[in-house]
Amino acid sequence: MRVIAHLDLDACFASIEQRDNPALRGKPVIVGAPPTQRGVVAACSYEARKFGVRSAMPSVTAGRLCPDAVFVRPRMEVYRTESRLVMRLIAESGGVVEQTSIDEAYVDFSELCPAEDQDSALLKGLPLGRFLKERIRSERQLAATVGIGSNKLLAKIGSDKAKPDGLMVIPESGKAEFLRPFPVRVLFGVGKATEVALARAGVETVADLQDYAGDLRALVGSFGPKLRRFAFGDDDRPLELGEDIRSISEEETFLRDTEDRKVLRTSLRTMAANIAERLKRHQLTAHTVQVKIRYGDFSTLTRQISVEDPLSEPADIYRLGCFLLGRERLVCRPLRLIGLGVSSLREPTGKQLTLL
Repeated sequence: MRVIAHLDLDACFASIEQRDNPALRGKPVIVGAPPTQRGVVAACSYEARKFGVRSAMPSVTAGRLCPDAVFVRPRMEVYRTESRLVMRLIAESGGVVEQTSIDEAYVDFSELCPAEDQDSALLKGLPLGRFLKERIRSERQLAATVGIGSNKLLAKIGSDKAKPDGLMVIPESGKAEFLRPFPVRVLFGVGKATEVALARAGVETVADLQDYAGDLRALVGSFGPKLRRFAFGDDDRPLELGEDIRSISEEETFLRDTEDRKVLRTSLRTMAANIAERLKRHQLTAHTVQVKIRYGDFSTLTRQISVEDPLSEPADIYRLGCFLLGRERLVCRPLRLIGLGVSSLREPTGKQLTLL
């Protein structure tokens, strides 16, 4: 029997800021550049999300949606240090850990939960999940949500649905029925393009997938058989404990140095499309976008920005790349090379990022 937990720190960046500055608690906090400056939202608290604020949104738009928001500059090194401390606490639980991002991890508690049947084993995982939540709260003063299931798919859906500060076990005996009401995008690997392809065939919920009598390969290609298994809550993916893909990037070296904006934009769009396609192929999303430029004298600069919500669409990646070039005024002279990349890769959450 497998007992897999998925732990997610709630509104991680903003929660750390509220913890470190008690005056921010209970207020809508936006981590990013202030609305009076050119910038984007890196993360936001739940209080700000109620107003429609989301990661990667222009700060000026976020300021209009939430006029009372408190804007705080990102402190990425603080967030990374906090991540290491939390992951150490998780590892001390005795489970096998796969860290998937700065604020998320899977924990395999199977060896700690011996039982005669799967549902009994999952119930034994409940106090372990509660222990993790309580320890993170007492030692790091942060809230975490934990989902528990027989596989990664169910554990992740459980943590997504229990947010914020929740704990959910999805029983094995009722997993297919539990999934039926949800939109298809909750399933691993279903991004915007797949969701649209399924909707054209009238498949919008997991129930529609479970009841679909045709061959799903006609709608989503080779992903069809796996998608059907996911629809019934079946997932045999193991925890990834070895080396994995850390980043995806593209570069273009020009025949002649150029600062022509049209040429540079065309290059960025092509690279963003290629990167998005590779993300889709590996069933990943990104949380960091990086640009790289090289001038005629071979001096090279890189700049990056991280956001809390997942990126997978070419338009989003392209837009943040353009933002970095403009904010840092990197095209101040002709470029020999331009590059675009993404990192902080993780599995899709089912959320679709909307840029206003």
